[in-house]
Amino acid sequence: MNDIRFGTDGWRAIVADQFTMENVRVVAQAIAAYTREIGQQEQGILIGHDTRFLGRRFAETVAGVLAANGIRVYLVNEAAPTPAVAFGVKHFAASGAVMITASHNPPEYNGIKYIPDYAGPAAPEITSRLEALIRAVQEAGGVRDIPLDEAKARKLLQVIVLRPHYEAHLRRMVHLDVLKQSPLRVVIDPMHGAGIGYVSGLLKEAGVETISIRETTDPFFGGSLPEPNDHHLSLLKREVIDRQADLGLANDGDGDRFGAVDRFGRYVPPNAVLALLTRHLVKNRGLRGRIVRTVATTHLLDRMAARYGLELVETPVGFKYIGAQMLRGDVLIGGEESGGASIFGHIPEKDGILINLLLAEMCAWEKKGIDQILQEVCDEYGELFSTRLDIRLPGKERWIQQMLAVPPGQVGPFAVRGVNRMDGVKLLLDGGHWVLIRPSGTEPLLRIYCEAANPAALEQIREAVQDWFIEINA
Repeated sequence: MNDIRFGTDGWRAIVADQFTMENVRVVAQAIAAYTREIGQQEQGILIGHDTRFLGRRFAETVAGVLAANGIRVYLVNEAAPTPAVAFGVKHFAASGAVMITASHNPPEYNGIKYIPDYAGPAAPEITSRLEALIRAVQEAGGVRDIPLDEAKARKLLQVIVLRPHYEAHLRRMVHLDVLKQSPLRVVIDPMHGAGIGYVSGLLKEAGVETISIRETTDPFFGGSLPEPNDHHLSLLKREVIDRQADLGLANDGDGDRFGAVDRFGRYVPPNAVLALLTRHLVKNRGLRGRIVRTVATTHLLDRMAARYGLELVETPVGFKYIGAQMLRGDVLIGGEESGGASIFGHIPEKDGILINLLLAEMCAWEKKGIDQILQEVCDEYGELFSTRLDIRLPGKERWIQQMLAVPPGQVGPFAVRGVNRMDGVKLLLDGGHWVLIRPSGTEPLLRIYCEAANPAALEQIREAVQDWFIEINA
């Protein structure tokens, strides 16, 4: 029996290994059971997929199972970003959505995200219930399935066009009029993913000069990972420099994460983007509200919240926790260091497409490059330096548990002044530095996040952390 579990953001597995048609049917049957359990079977469920291998087939497989269970299905007509599908839940008043995606994982992976009726990531209590229902289906069987032609004949399946509705919402969220007055030149890189045509299309509509790269469907993502980080955006960096562009914008495989490059071809980390947009929303748009960040995200946001007189909320890692805060209302911006964010007035789901459009809006509004605006932020609030280490520790689970249970009192030359156990163990150090140690929710890794007030301190912390693993492997 395959152990199907929903991690930080859905179930992901290797296609033809664990991610098979049979297992997808099992998960779909469990989702059908859950939908009936909460009495929402009459509202229907959206089904979307990204550009990954067999994405359409997997989506149709889910549709056949849900329809066989008497649940109306709205199947998106083309590959679509996760945030568009999440928006569709609200737009079509559906009970939820199933998104076939493995986000930024390698090409051989695919996955399933379940999006409830509030249009954000499924809360832990929902995914726990789905896992229990999956086990029940695996043990007792009883997967129902009908051909799509029969589903259509029974009026249980409708193919829908989603893009125009989502784009209309983005037009309400972004000041395209500001962009229309700007001489910006922007390079767009959707990394062969589901975000193809969204950012570039809306910027072109606003009269912005755009250059697109990797804007063709490729389930192998050009032989790379569809993850818009410093390592995988080399092509975007070169293109920005060669085209003398003002800005480079990227999205991951399903469009929920953002990536940015300044006019000099330098990667702008998500922590910096969150600070930039927080300033933009307050300074230029005149908005206020709570600032929500995960425990792994920069404390620069804490400084900004204090200066603006705004509440700062810290959550565990995972956008579902930020989404839960957004559902309570009064959130100006919520974000995480891995490249996910959303803002006031939007759905409680991370949206890399919206964030990219807001970055372009910010540069047009300020009539400055993203590097210049970032320098102003650093001049006003100080600069923090961060890094993340991903450690594979097969067979070292005992060491991990010991570290979590009995954290060290010193990291390099810095004494531990406080311990935060919200998610893993966060060591608060002298000098305002910190280290977070937590197992990954999506991969067999230990993730270690470090932030320091200066590069020298960050290097000392990084070396001390690496020494831990040299010792245990000795």
